[in-house]
Amino acid sequence: MTHPTLTPVRLENGTWLGHLQSETKPEIEVRYLGQVLEGVSMSAADNGWELSVPVPLAALSDGVHCFVIADTATTQKLGDFTIIAGTPAADDLRAEVELLRAELDMLKRAFRRVQRPGD
Repeated sequence: MTHPTLTPVRLENGTWLGHLQSETKPEIEVRYLGQVLEGVSMSAADNGWELSVPVPLAALSDGVHCFVIADTATTQKLGDFTIIAGTPAADDLRAEVELLRAELDMLKRAFRRVQRPGD
């Protein structure tokens, strides 16, 4: 079985679109500020699935806003995207730091799930 591959397509009209290449429809979640986003959808497409992620209005404000896309069955990160609003800065490291924070939160949750069953 091959691992799913996520390819960004575009951000348009407040919706981030991507193509997920996978043999079967994976169960995915998209997290923003540590919370699972509602309204994420997937539909069958050529050679995989089209992923549609509505961007919340809160993410269209000053600052760096990171979204992490993961397979809920394996907790494997499939991809991410970042929105920077307000005063743009070339080579802005804030996006990278926010992304690292989001990935660290995801790893902590996965680690806690592994630790719970054998309490």
